[in-house]
Amino acid sequence: MVFALNLPKLSLSGVGAVAESVAVLDSQPVKKAMIVTDKNLLELGVLESLYAALDKKGFDYATFDEVTPNPTVSLVNAGLTFFKKNECDCFIAVGGGSPIDCAKAIRIVASNEGEITEYNGVGLVKHEGAFFIAINTTAGTAAEMTSNSVITDEVNKVKMVLVDAKQIPSVSVNDPSLMVGLPASVTAATGMDALTHAIESIVTPGAHRLTLPTALEAVKLIAKWLPVAVKNASNIEARAALADAQFLAGMSFNSAGLGAVHALSHQPSATHNLAHGVCNAILLPVVSELNAQAAPEVFRPIAEVMGGDISQLNDRAAASLAIELIRKLSQEVGIPSGFASLGIVRADIDGWIQKAMEDICMGGNPRVLTAEDVFSLYEKAL
Repeated sequence: MVFALNLPKLSLSGVGAVAESVAVLDSQPVKKAMIVTDKNLLELGVLESLYAALDKKGFDYATFDEVTPNPTVSLVNAGLTFFKKNECDCFIAVGGGSPIDCAKAIRIVASNEGEITEYNGVGLVKHEGAFFIAINTTAGTAAEMTSNSVITDEVNKVKMVLVDAKQIPSVSVNDPSLMVGLPASVTAATGMDALTHAIESIVTPGAHRLTLPTALEAVKLIAKWLPVAVKNASNIEARAALADAQFLAGMSFNSAGLGAVHALSHQPSATHNLAHGVCNAILLPVVSELNAQAAPEVFRPIAEVMGGDISQLNDRAAASLAIELIRKLSQEVGIPSGFASLGIVRADIDGWIQKAMEDICMGGNPRVLTAEDVFSLYEKAL
C-alpha cells in the first residue's frame, strides 16, 4: 500500500517569515490578493508587518475581515462575493484555524462549481485554485499546512470536514513574532488542539514511520513549552517551539489521520460555538482511556516523551501514565475540567451521537465505537 505524505510547496518558519512570503508572492503571476482575517487581529495590529511588506512591493490587496470562530457556509458565500467584487486573483489568510479554513473554502468555491456543502468529505475538489499563502497566528490547528478545512453548516448544525490535498496552501508561514502576546486562554486551547492532533495521529491505525517521529516530537515540545507560553505570553522561545510543534503535528495527522476525539469534539463546537481546542482537550483523556483498552502499547512512547518514567511499567500502566500526564497538562494550562462548566447539559448529548458516528474523523480511531460508547464518552466528559 502506498503511503501519501502531503505538504505545502513551501513552508517558511521563523521571525521575518511574513516578509519572506510576500517576496515569494511578488514573484508569482498574480496582481491582487484577498486577505482573509478577523477584526480582532486587525485591531491588535497583527497584520501591520504584512501590510508593510505588501506596500513596500506595491502589491494590491483587499481585506475581508468578517471571519468569526467556527466559520459558516454563509461566511464562505460572503467571502466568495468579496473575492469576485474586488477582482482578486490570489489569497492570503492571516489567523488561526478559522480564517485559514474560511480562505480554503472560499478558494474551493472560487475555482470549482457548486456550493461548499458539496465538498464535505474526502477527495471531492477538482481544481486546486489560486495561489494561496496561509499565515498562522496561533500554535494549534496547523491549518496553514494541512489538507483539511472545517466549515459549520449552520442550517443542519453540523461541522463539515473537507479533506483534499488540493486545499493545502501554496505557502505556509509560521512567524513566532505574530504569536507574542496571544492570550493565555487562546494559547492553552490551541496548544491542546495541537497535542490532540499529535496524539490521535500516533494512536490511529494510519500511523506510519514517516509520521510517528514528527508526532512524538510535537508531543514532547508541547508538554515542555505550553505551560511556559501560558504563563509568559512574550516568551519568543516558547512561541517558536510551539509553532514548530503544531506544524510537526500537522505533518503527522495530515497523512496519518485523526480519530474519535475530533469526531466527538466537532459536535459541541457546532451546536454551542465552543472553541475547538477546548473541546478536544476535554475529550482527549476520556477517549484515550477507552482506546488504551484496545491498544495500550501505542500510548507507551507518549508517556515517555511527556516526561514519564516507563522503565518499570508494562504497556497498560504506561498508557495510564500517559493519560494522567495529559490530564495534568490540561489542568496546568487552565482548560475547563468538563463540558458542564461551559453550559452543556446531558440533554444536549442525544443530538450529537449520530453526527459524531458519521464524522469523517471517526474512521481513524483505533477502536470501533458504538453509539453507546459515544454516549458514555460524552457523559464522562460532562
